[in-house]
Amino acid sequence: MNIVQSPRTHLFILRMWLEEVGDGETEWRGKVQHVLSGEVSYFRDWQALQQFINTHTDFRAKRGQPINSETGSK
Repeated sequence: MNIVQSPRTHLFILRMWLEEVGDGETEWRGKVQHVLSGEVSYFRDWQALQQFINTHTDFRAKRGQPINSETGSK
Protein backbone atom coordinates (compact mmCIF):
# COMPACT_ATOMS: atom_id res chain seq x y z
CA MET A 1 0.00 0.00 0.00
CA ASN A 2 1.33 3.43 -0.94
CA ILE A 3 0.63 6.83 0.51
CA VAL A 4 -0.39 9.07 -2.37
CA GLN A 5 0.65 12.66 -1.86
CA SER A 6 -1.68 15.30 -3.19
CA PRO A 7 -0.55 18.84 -3.88
CA ARG A 8 -1.44 21.27 -1.12
CA THR A 9 -2.94 23.60 -3.72
CA HIS A 10 -4.71 23.05 -7.02
CA LEU A 11 -4.97 25.40 -9.97
CA PHE A 12 -8.02 25.41 -12.22
CA ILE A 13 -8.83 27.56 -15.24
CA LEU A 14 -12.51 28.41 -15.42
CA ARG A 15 -14.24 29.94 -18.44
CA MET A 16 -17.93 30.82 -18.47
CA TRP A 17 -20.15 32.29 -21.15
CA LEU A 18 -23.80 32.87 -22.03
CA GLU A 19 -24.98 30.82 -24.96
CA GLU A 20 -28.21 31.36 -26.91
CA VAL A 21 -30.39 28.26 -26.80
CA GLY A 22 -33.27 29.53 -28.94
CA ASP A 23 -36.31 31.80 -28.68
CA GLY A 24 -34.17 34.54 -27.15
CA GLU A 25 -33.27 32.31 -24.20
CA THR A 26 -29.73 32.05 -22.91
CA GLU A 27 -27.96 29.51 -20.73
CA TRP A 28 -24.69 29.64 -18.82
CA ARG A 29 -22.06 27.22 -20.09
CA GLY A 30 -18.60 26.59 -18.80
CA LYS A 31 -15.26 24.92 -19.27
CA VAL A 32 -12.90 23.99 -16.44
CA GLN A 33 -9.35 22.72 -16.75
CA HIS A 34 -7.21 21.18 -14.02
CA VAL A 35 -3.84 22.74 -14.83
CA LEU A 36 -1.60 20.01 -13.35
CA SER A 37 -3.23 17.12 -15.24
CA GLY A 38 -4.49 19.09 -18.25
CA GLU A 39 -7.89 17.39 -17.91
CA VAL A 40 -10.81 19.48 -19.25
CA SER A 41 -14.54 19.26 -18.60
CA TYR A 42 -17.44 21.22 -20.06
CA PHE A 43 -20.47 21.85 -17.87
CA ARG A 44 -23.94 23.39 -17.86
CA ASP A 45 -24.64 23.30 -14.12
CA TRP A 46 -22.80 23.91 -10.86
CA GLN A 47 -23.07 20.28 -9.78
CA ALA A 48 -20.98 19.13 -12.75
CA LEU A 49 -18.35 21.78 -11.97
CA GLN A 50 -18.27 20.77 -8.30
CA GLN A 51 -17.94 17.08 -9.18
CA PHE A 52 -14.96 17.80 -11.46
CA ILE A 53 -13.22 19.84 -8.77
CA ASN A 54 -13.93 17.24 -6.09
CA THR A 55 -12.41 14.55 -8.30
CA HIS A 56 -9.11 16.45 -8.38
CA THR A 57 -9.10 17.44 -4.70
CA ASP A 58 -9.78 14.06 -3.04
CA PHE A 59 -9.87 14.79 0.70
CA ARG A 60 -8.26 11.44 1.62
CA ALA A 61 -5.14 12.28 -0.38
CA LYS A 62 -4.96 15.75 1.15
CA ARG A 63 -4.99 14.25 4.64
CA GLY A 64 -2.21 11.80 3.69
CA GLN A 65 -4.27 8.69 4.42
CA PRO A 66 -3.13 5.48 2.72
CA ILE A 67 -4.74 5.09 -0.69
CA ASN A 68 -4.32 2.11 -2.98
CA SER A 69 -2.49 3.63 -5.92
CA GLU A 70 -4.15 1.31 -8.43
CA THR A 71 -7.78 1.60 -7.34
CA GLY A 72 -7.84 4.94 -5.54
CA SER A 73 -9.50 3.35 -2.52
CA LYS A 74 -8.36 3.08 1.07
